Amino acid sequence: MRKSPLNISIELAMSGAGAPSPTRYAKALGGTVAALDWLRQQHKGKTLELLGIPARTDDVRTASRQAAALKGFATVAVLGIGGSSLGGQALTPLRKAAKTFVEFHDNPDPFSWAKALKRFDLKKTHFVAISKSGGTAETLMQVLTAAEALEKAGVKALKKHFTIITEPHQSALADFAQSIGAVRLDHPLGVGGRYSVLTMVGLLPALLMGLDVKQLRAGAQTVLDEVLNAKSPDEASPAMGAALHQALSEEGKLATTVLWPYADDLAVFGGWWRQLWAESLGKDGKGSTPVSVLGPVDQHSQLQMFRDGPATALFTLVTVDTKGKGPAAPRARANALGLKYLAGKKLGDLVDAEARATARTLFKNGRPVRQIHLSKVDEFHIGALMMHFMLETIIMGRLMGVDPFDQPGVEEGKILAREYLARQD
Repeated sequence: MRKSPLNISIELAMSGAGAPSPTRYAKALGGTVAALDWLRQQHKGKTLELLGIPARTDDVRTASRQAAALKGFATVAVLGIGGSSLGGQALTPLRKAAKTFVEFHDNPDPFSWAKALKRFDLKKTHFVAISKSGGTAETLMQVLTAAEALEKAGVKALKKHFTIITEPHQSALADFAQSIGAVRLDHPLGVGGRYSVLTMVGLLPALLMGLDVKQLRAGAQTVLDEVLNAKSPDEASPAMGAALHQALSEEGKLATTVLWPYADDLAVFGGWWRQLWAESLGKDGKGSTPVSVLGPVDQHSQLQMFRDGPATALFTLVTVDTKGKGPAAPRARANALGLKYLAGKKLGDLVDAEARATARTLFKNGRPVRQIHLSKVDEFHIGALMMHFMLETIIMGRLMGVDPFDQPGVEEGKILAREYLARQD
């Protein structure tokens, strides 16, 4: 089995004033045994489709063919919201040089979308519309208005300008694809949007950005194998993470869970993680609010609150190898300015020191800190990190006694929005 690319430590979370009691943590960790057994059963019986996604190859071939067919376009605009967009967006920092530029349009702000439609060279623009159900109002509005803009620009063959990703059943979006003869790719029936980044939903945008999707899935498979083959919960990092959250929650020490990456390449990753955690676990009066920040910049804007505000948060710091990386401060000029501590140091040295300082500051002030370290940010490591958090979320849902796969609050909001829209003159 390939070694896990994630170096995870809960040492600072399990010691100090902010730690849960060892007894409470041990009980919560013991509670993950049933969750791990359930995951193994689901994998063996192929009943939780997500667990089989990393090993698939057929959809990679399909996505690769479609990506190749779109290389002649200058721009590919990905239309989708929530899980239909955030996973792909989380991969954008990894994009390689490509003739086709991929951009995501998720929030349906009327002014931003109108500007985008005017900005596009529409005859050289392709739209990838993603909706699991095929009935997402925001995405349908974007599709309908994009089609109209294309026609006004003199485009006659609309089918060449749209790729539709939706479930293989009748829906408004599927009907649109059929009406213009556009390529339609299948969104897996058994994988919810917020868990779909490793499916066609993330594959096609990733391929268009020049990413190695096989490595993305290989990283995910490595973490999945770790969990499925764990002889005990303390050999499965997602189980340990869920147990830590649960123990803190049971002791009234968890209202917020903070993801704090120390790399720009992980900044947008936080948006994907926030939806995953919030939509999966915020139910029945339970759950913890996910907050994504960025280091070192948020040391200067939020660390004060995190250190001295309410002691009800768990901090997960994600670091990469930065020491010795980047430009160095010239020794002579730094020394002349009285900056001996910076003389000859590289920018990555500073970031490394600040990440360690933040972890220690939080710990010294009674805040539990989990540390995750990646040697670098690439497809393999991002795939591993995504699978870690998906499994941690699922296990956490099992511990909490909530369904991590439904989203009744989101569905209620959709229904009311449609009712309000129907009442408008």
